[in-house]
Amino acid sequence: MSSVTTSGATRSTFSFARIWDQFGMLVVFAVLFIGCVIFVPNFASFVNMKGLGLAISMSGMVACGMLFCLASGDFDLSVASVIACAGVTTAVVINLSESLWLGIAAGLLLGALSGLVNGFVIARLKINALITTLATMQIVRGLAYIISDGKAVGIEDERFFTLGYANWFGLPAPIWLTVACLVVFGLLLNKTTFGRNTLAIGGNEEAARLAGVPVVRTKIIIFVLSGLVSAAAGIILASRMTSGQPMTSIGYELIVISACVLGGVSLKGGSARSPTWWPGS
Repeated sequence: MSSVTTSGATRSTFSFARIWDQFGMLVVFAVLFIGCVIFVPNFASFVNMKGLGLAISMSGMVACGMLFCLASGDFDLSVASVIACAGVTTAVVINLSESLWLGIAAGLLLGALSGLVNGFVIARLKINALITTLATMQIVRGLAYIISDGKAVGIEDERFFTLGYANWFGLPAPIWLTVACLVVFGLLLNKTTFGRNTLAIGGNEEAARLAGVPVVRTKIIIFVLSGLVSAAAGIILASRMTSGQPMTSIGYELIVISACVLGGVSLKGGSARSPTWWPGS
């Protein structure tokens, strides 16, 4: 009888531990949110909720890309520098070419190239992600200062500002873009072979390679995606600030990584749940 009771208690404890591991952060977030609604005046007002959503929109976008890096067992410390450099590049190209779309394309291209370099060096040359992305962080930040001559670059085309200040169905455009990133990256992680390969690499890279997973290609794509969403966040930030600023978002990579970890993403790789970065942010 005692053995049955002990077994049942063990199963109960194990089940609770698993549930807490999966949904603990959501529970904490819900408790804090309800507490703020009850005790903080006007916390639940539409204006305040819109402001909160706008405040975490940039970290939410970048966290979508960081999610895949962490799930694969790596991380990207260059995201903050890419945010700054993409904004500066976009501003400079718009002013020189007088083309809004060419400027946006240039900013996104810079992010993709930064991610491509990171992915190639980490996956193909087998250099540690910490060393690689730390170097890229310094290089890209330096490039932002060189391009801008160390000063904020004002943007002359006022159409560019609508990207950061437009309202769609009563909500700022950055919030909708962040939600779109969440949906797309969530489907990519949970419903595609690419997502399963990412988790397999993070769980055991050598076993994934022996199972036929294209490890090098997958890692390169992961870092390119991280660079792209970081560049997109930088472009939106430049739109909201009406200028590209090389000194912005310093230290932001730690905020993004913390948001992912608090949201339940494992730093060891192989485990990630895409919806949970929002409470972490």
